[in-house]
Amino acid sequence: MRIVGDAAAAESDSRLRRTGRETYRRLQTYLLLAVQAGLAAALAWVVAREVLGNQDPTFAPAAAVGVIAAAIGNRTRRTVELIAGVVLGIAVGDVLIGLLGTGPWQTGVIVFLAIAVAVLVRGGGALMTQAGGTGVLVATLTPNNPDLELPRTINALVGGLVGLLVVLVIVPLNPLRTVRRVADSALDLFARHLTASAEALARGDARAAEQVLDRMRAAEPELDRLSEAVEAANEVARFSPLRWRRQRALRAYRHGVEHMERAFRNSRTLVRRIGTALRDDEPVPPGLPAAVERYGEAVRMLHREFLAAREPVGARERVLVAVREAGEACRQDMGFSGTIVVSQLRTIANDLLRATGVPRDEARRLVRRAAAGYR
Repeated sequence: MRIVGDAAAAESDSRLRRTGRETYRRLQTYLLLAVQAGLAAALAWVVAREVLGNQDPTFAPAAAVGVIAAAIGNRTRRTVELIAGVVLGIAVGDVLIGLLGTGPWQTGVIVFLAIAVAVLVRGGGALMTQAGGTGVLVATLTPNNPDLELPRTINALVGGLVGLLVVLVIVPLNPLRTVRRVADSALDLFARHLTASAEALARGDARAAEQVLDRMRAAEPELDRLSEAVEAANEVARFSPLRWRRQRALRAYRHGVEHMERAFRNSRTLVRRIGTALRDDEPVPPGLPAAVERYGEAVRMLHREFLAAREPVGARERVLVAVREAGEACRQDMGFSGTIVVSQLRTIANDLLRATGVPRDEARRLVRRAAAGYR
């Protein structure tokens, strides 16, 4: 009983440490975002109230914060949609109030038509939200505030432009540092999952393989965060004069992340098949767990080479070693699910090679050659 208790305590301690590390990483990632939002809100209020003389500047800081916080990586588009939504809501509201008057059912009609028009022009969520919200304000406040339209439009414009000014000029994030920080967590998690699945395969532990699969499904937000970070970094590198020189370095990350996401999702199919092979008591050649572990090593090496800004030659070599080991295992006694595991390993190998910058046709040729046993 004491041994069981010690194991449970160790597991709990490990879980707490992981939670602490993840919290710290999130704080590092989003602390600058909080600074940008606070600064943008203050500046938008000052511009709208003190510079333009708007006595009710509430919507300006709200719009600035919305631009910064609600569309990481798409702030320019978000700003355009926000302003267009306000103008659209005002236009629809003015026309319908002139025709129908004001009241509860008129408000419903105005909101419906404003959002419908936003949908027809293929607007995003920001455009639809602002169009509908502005329609409500126009329909309900116009009788008491006949001059509402212009101040709200100006506030939307001020907030959006100030938000962009803060994130692109005044306090732009360091695009490479942001991507590397998020990639550190995502790639480490990916490598640990591959290692854990290799260990489950080597021990013949189907239950452990199922647990790895559950953890991989729960890790989907990590991939989303990585994609968001790359989008935000790319936007800053394109539009911020202070970060233009980072564009070239970011290309490798943009290309790599796309294929790393595919590799991660394909690895879930791999782990699912590992669990099936173990439950069906299929034979497991010794080289197969080793091949899976090699993929984890390749991800770790790719991560280190990305951080060092080096050509990921080592990661490519490790991937091809994994393909050769999987090919040798496939030539031994193996069940149906085992052969699918090998096939899936080759698919992941292609994804990882593409992530290192290898062209598509060359990646396929290298995988086929390695699978046949050639060096």
